[in-house]
Order: sequence, then C-alpha cells, then structure tokens
Amino acid sequence: MTRFVYALVWAVATPFVLARLWIRARKLPGYMERVGERFGHYDPVPDAPRIWIHAVSVGETRAAAPLVEALSKSHPGHRILVTHMTPTGRATGEEIFGDRVERAWLPYDMGFAARRFLRHYRPQMGVILETELWPRLLEECRAQGVPVMLANARLSERSARRYARFPAIARWALANLDGIAAQTVADAQRFEHLGARDVAVTGNVKFDQAVPPDTAQRGREFRERFGTSRAIWVAGSTREGEEALLLDALAAEQVPAEVLLVIVPRHPQRFDEVAQLAAARGFTVARRSDATPVDARTRVVVGDSMGEMPAYYAAADLVLMGGSFLEYGSQNLIEPCALGKPVIVGPSTFNFEQAADGAIAAGATVRVPDARAALAQAAAIQRDAARRTAMGEKGLAFVAAHRGAVDRLARWIGETASRARARG
Repeated sequence: MTRFVYALVWAVATPFVLARLWIRARKLPGYMERVGERFGHYDPVPDAPRIWIHAVSVGETRAAAPLVEALSKSHPGHRILVTHMTPTGRATGEEIFGDRVERAWLPYDMGFAARRFLRHYRPQMGVILETELWPRLLEECRAQGVPVMLANARLSERSARRYARFPAIARWALANLDGIAAQTVADAQRFEHLGARDVAVTGNVKFDQAVPPDTAQRGREFRERFGTSRAIWVAGSTREGEEALLLDALAAEQVPAEVLLVIVPRHPQRFDEVAQLAAARGFTVARRSDATPVDARTRVVVGDSMGEMPAYYAAADLVLMGGSFLEYGSQNLIEPCALGKPVIVGPSTFNFEQAADGAIAAGATVRVPDARAALAQAAAIQRDAARRTAMGEKGLAFVAAHRGAVDRLARWIGETASRARARG
C-alpha cells in the first residue's frame, strides 16, 4: 500500500513539479535544461565501470570533492558519475571537476525513471551525500544489485521528527541502504532510532575540503577593490529574510562608516532582490559584477557571483554566517574557519550542530541571538586586533584537528560495498 500511494502521489504531482521547474527557471534558466534527464532519458555514454555519487546542490557538491579524489585513486579504472538536483549544484560540479567526472540530473523518484537511470549508467555502487533519500530509487538499486550507501550523513532533530511522521516511507528507504556513515554520534543515533542498520560514524568530510590554490590571490584582489583601508565584514551564503535583518541592523547600529558589509546571497536568483533591499534602506550599493573599485561612500556590496565564496572569505576581516540568523540551520562555517577568519553565528545552526559547538568551544566562533547582536559583536571584534587574530588562529587549529574523515569514509565505502556484494 505504501508503494502504491507513493507512486500515485508522484503521478498526481508531476504536472505541478514541472510547473515549479518552469517558474524557477524564470530566475535560474538551468532548471529547464535537460529536463528529459529528470525522467531517465540521457545522452549515450561509454560502457565502463562507474561509481555514482549524488550531491543535491552546492554544499554537497563541494563536500564531494575530496571523496571524488579518494575514490578515483582507490578505483582508477572507474568513471565517476556525479548527479545533482539543482542548477547551482551542477554548475559547482563543472567548476570543481571539469571533465574529470560525468554529470547528470538524478531522475525523479518514479520506478520507470529510476530503472532507466540504472540501465543507462550501470553503476557498480552508489554514494548519496548527507540526507537525500529517494525510496523508490533505492529499492530499484537493491533489485538490480547496486550497493548504495548514505555518506557524510547528517540528521538534525527537526529532520528526524519529519521522517518520523512518515514511518513507513522512512523504513522503506532505510531498508534498501547498505550502510550509513554518519558525521556524528548524535546523527547515528537518530538514524538508528528511525530503524537504520549498519550505521558507522566517520566524521564530517567538509573538514577535508581543500582551500582552492588561488584563494589567497583572489582574496587580495577583492580586498584591493573593496578598499584596503576599510574593515570588510562578509555575510556569507545568506538566505531569504536574513539580508533584511542585517541591513536593518546596519542602519540601526552605530557601525563605523569605514566598515563595508559584503552580502553574498546563497541563491543567485536573489542577487537583484538583495541589491534592491540595500538601496531601499538608503545605502550606496555596489555589486561584484560591476568589476570597478568600490567608492568610499559605499556601505554595502552584493556578491553577485558564483564559485567565489572562498575569495570573499579570504578578503574579510570577519564573517557573519548566513543561514544562522533565521531557522535555516546555518551554512558551512567550516569554510571561513579554514581560512583563519573569526566567525559569528546566529541561533540556528542545526545543520552544523557539532561543528558550530566545536568552533565555539575552541574560541574560533561566537554565537549571538540576532542580527543586531551580530553587528555589535562584529564591531567589538574589529576593534580588538589581538582577539581577531587569536580567533582566526583557533579556527585554523579547529579545522586541522578534525581532518581525516574522507580517508575513513573512503575505506568504509569500499568495505561496505564489498560486504553488500558478498551478500548478493
């Protein structure tokens, strides 16, 4: 009955899903590219052994980078297929991997589309990053003898409660996984509470992400454009609603005029909206795409570019972590810590629970209750150069102490896949 109802829901929802794609494509045209792939229709590919890695969007794709390198070394005769669900994830994959991997949309979770995908690519194993579980696809993988593992897995209390509301679907999905490699003990326990088996704890591979080699140089170039004599505060990967809070706080707090607030929205379709929000509050606004030096009267820069987040962080005196000031669970605070930047987070960090708590305990990060407190704390850190330096050094040490997860995960994937094949 669960399978029948699930299939019926997909059949009814498909026209609405396509309409949503079209609406999204008005701001981000990539959503309507290669739509056939979302139903299992793909261009011809060479017949070769493949490892399939699913990375939903930008964060998961960046997290996949060290894992792709590790699996390429341990399986030199295999091609790597990386699937995505969002255009920003796919674009990030092109930026990071170039032609070293194949890429495609993961099909929607309908039986015929899943079977087409598996018949076309014939992966020898699959690795799904973080939390993306499609029960019908996993069932088809099990039927066709393709071991699939959930890797770098995280499950917040909120997500666990959401899965628990649909226990039959959760059990269906989890039963067809060959193993789960969780980021933390707490994540592992939540998966086990939902009925998962073969759960290991391997750590968070985001600690192993390499800083791009040109980051320091690009950061210096940004700094020169923004103004070398100014304090640069970067609000990185902000989400809808947060920019307004930060801009209101900038207007209300007595922030020195020499401070430049650089806001980098998480989603590119919101670049124009954020620039308009800043202008509506009376701020002189510049944009990264202007490619001209920032005037001294400018108070806000909108980082309207993709793939340059490390350079923005490298140019910063300190970082205000997007996704943490409203109930989004925070974006990746490990990135600015890895560049030696003090980090300020808001109250919502459930997507990076252990990393946030660890960074705060290490003295690399400060938690504040809201956007106004964030700017007040930023001003205090900016005034204290010794504290700013110490926080940056503690961030570097914190990241270094947690590296090694990708090696543990790669070994676990190989062992788990071998056991799954032995079971038949």
